[in-house]
Amino acid sequence: MSEHTISNASTLSGWRKSSYSGNESGSCVEVLHGYTSGVPVRDSKKPHGPALVFAAAGWAAFIAGLKAGQ
Repeated sequence: MSEHTISNASTLSGWRKSSYSGNESGSCVEVLHGYTSGVPVRDSKKPHGPALVFAAAGWAAFIAGLKAGQ
């Protein structure tokens, strides 16, 4: 994967918040599925800020670890 960041994450559409995110503070992580270079992740408080792009396999392992309570 050659692209590790997206400088302005608002240029992409289809971001979604985790269903576990609360609405109290507005602090959450948003992800975008279907991006060809990996899985972009951004801070919901800074939608025009950067997004980090993770390799799909690495993101899947991270999510599996969360679900397993790690």
